[in-house]
Amino acid sequence: MIAMQYSFTMPADYDMSIIDRRMREKGPLLDGFPNLGFKAYLSARRNKFGDRDNLYAPFYLWQKPEGANEFLCGPGFEALTGAFGWTQVRTWIVWQAAVSPDIAAAAFATRDIMQTEPYAPLADIRRAESAEAVADLEAGALASVSGFEPTTWTRVRFRLWKDMPEIGDQTQAYRVGHLSLPR
Repeated sequence: MIAMQYSFTMPADYDMSIIDRRMREKGPLLDGFPNLGFKAYLSARRNKFGDRDNLYAPFYLWQKPEGANEFLCGPGFEALTGAFGWTQVRTWIVWQAAVSPDIAAAAFATRDIMQTEPYAPLADIRRAESAEAVADLEAGALASVSGFEPTTWTRVRFRLWKDMPEIGDQTQAYRVGHLSLPR
């Protein structure tokens, strides 16, 4: 599995209802996309949940890399970059992905990106992150993804929620505008 996210920062005075409309209109186009675990269409509002920026930042869980390839090389991503510009696409190898049968009720998301120290015991970190992903699902998360990226040695902790949980200063919070799922 692969987790993937890109983000577009909008100007402070940007009318975010444009992003809301885009998520409503374009979101269903990826429902049932091959090899997609889920796509959470995410936005963040400046000065809401401590956010400094207006963001459009979808997060994907791909069951197989072929799904990510088909999407990134396809007309949807081409149209997206034509509208908002070329962006960096972050990817992580998934250590653990847990999805509740109630995932469709997700209204909020949180994402933490942590740095992995050089020579850290990766097997121990993987076990701990995987256990935390499962525990978060048991504690009310509707989806929980943990993974790592060995070029920059970062880890991701992504969660979908029905209600916004308490979050720390380093946590990025989002509102879910649409959720694309397998058929």
